Formats: sequence, structure tokens, C-alpha cells
Amino acid sequence: MSFLKRRRFVSVIGRKSGLPEGLWLKCHGCKKPVFHKDVQENQMVCTLCGHHYRVKARKRLTWMVDPDTFEETHTEIESADPLGFVIPEVDFSYPEKIAQSKQKSGLNEAAVTGFGSIEGIRTVLGVMDFTFRGGSMGSALGEKFCLAAEDAIRKQLPFVMVTASGGARMEEGILSLMQMAKTADAVHAMNEASVPYIVVLTNPTTGGVYASFASLGDITIAEPGAHIGFAGPRLIEGALKVKLPEGFQSAEYQFKNGFIDMLVARPELRSTLGRLLRYLSPQAREAEEGMLC
Repeated sequence: MSFLKRRRFVSVIGRKSGLPEGLWLKCHGCKKPVFHKDVQENQMVCTLCGHHYRVKARKRLTWMVDPDTFEETHTEIESADPLGFVIPEVDFSYPEKIAQSKQKSGLNEAAVTGFGSIEGIRTVLGVMDFTFRGGSMGSALGEKFCLAAEDAIRKQLPFVMVTASGGARMEEGILSLMQMAKTADAVHAMNEASVPYIVVLTNPTTGGVYASFASLGDITIAEPGAHIGFAGPRLIEGALKVKLPEGFQSAEYQFKNGFIDMLVARPELRSTLGRLLRYLSPQAREAEEGMLC
């Protein structure tokens, strides 16, 4: 190829196509190109392989809850710095990190709670957001969960909790770990009051959150491909000197071994929750019985 022809060839190859940026998305799961709009319309799930992207709490609520029915609660609960946690060597200030997380996520804490309707059934809801300190559980998150559980008991409404967490928040030390017992006790109170409690595990749900309220649901649902477990695989292999099975701690592995009741793709979650709530909710049963009479 001559120099002139080679330059013409390079200039054609290097020319912009004219297509708008962001039109295509390389899937993190199958590594194939897929229309970004198709993924967005499929609730951020790849239309080729079913890979579930992480989504923020408020976006998830728009897909889960009937339009214009969500009423947020306990917005005044925010993270504090009870231990004065700081690491001077790396210029780490916990209050500054909390402020950054608020700006990044648009939330005051790693979970949103409130009342909403799912297919016409009034429900108490909690949705965690991984963009706020990795969805870690500190005193504020534990308090919000317990207050939402009290709302469900007082109103005799089912409680649906969507989890996404890396575990307990180290900056609050023992106060964070105490939330495991506190939230587990709140679940026990719901059980005593015959309040249905449904948990939806998303990627990832690990550590202290999984070891407390995330694993105590009357019905436990998981999104496909979610990483679910307490300690990480490398830690377990190092401590026990064993080789873990393929896919260990994946939602599919957990379902196969009986730790999860249902695997539900995100676009099907709302209808699945609606069906379950009709089975479990006293108000839904009374309404159906009234229609049959």
C-alpha cells in the first residue's frame, strides 16, 4: 500500500461515525455490545445475557412501586460521628466521607424507607443504596430499619426490604455491630405481630447486613447473579484451607442449596411482589373475600 493510500485509509478509519455517544453499551456480563436504551428500558438489565447492573435506591423505587404512591419516612435520620473516627496518616475524616456520600447518592443515609403501594397493596418499603458508603450499616441505617419495622407493626402492613451492602460500617465500630442484634430483634417483633416480611437481595449483600435482617425474611428473593454471603471467598479459603465450589455465594448457588426461596429478574420483581403480597397481606385477602361474597 502506498503512503498516500495508507494515509487515506487511516483518515477514514479514524473518522467519527456521527452516531451519538452512549448509544451502545459494552455489557459487563457477556462483554457484547448492546443498545444502551434497551438496557435502560429493561430496568438496567442486559437484554442479551440478563446481567443486572447496580441501580440507585430512588430509581429502583420507580420500578417497584405504583406511580405517585411512595411517601418517604424518617428522612431526619442521618449518620453521625459518635467515635470521632479519623485516620490522620491518610487524611481520612468520617464526616467528610459522609458528606461526599450524600452528594454522590443524593441521600442522607444508605437506605430509603417509606410507604407505598405495589399492585394496589399498601406496603412499608426499605431500599438500600450501594453508592452511599457501599451500603454499609451504621447506627442511622439500623435505626431507619427499626423505625420502618415499627411502622409496619403499627399499621399492620407487610414490609419489603431491598438490600445492597458491603457489611457493617467500620467507622462506627461496636455501635455498627450492635445494629445486627437490633435489626434482628425488629424482625422478631414483626414475626410476633404476624407482619409479613419479604427480603430482596441484590448485588452485593454481604457481611453484617446479610448476617442480620437480610437473611431473616419470611420469603427471601434474590436478583440473578447477586453476590450473597457473610465473609468473602478468599477469607474463607484462607481460614479453612479449602477450595470453594464454583459459583460459591452467587444467588444461583444459594438458591440451589436452599438459602433463597426465589430468583427473580428485576423486570419481573414488581409483579412477583404483588402476587406474594396478595397471598400474605390481610388487607388484600379481606378485599378478595369481599369480592367473592
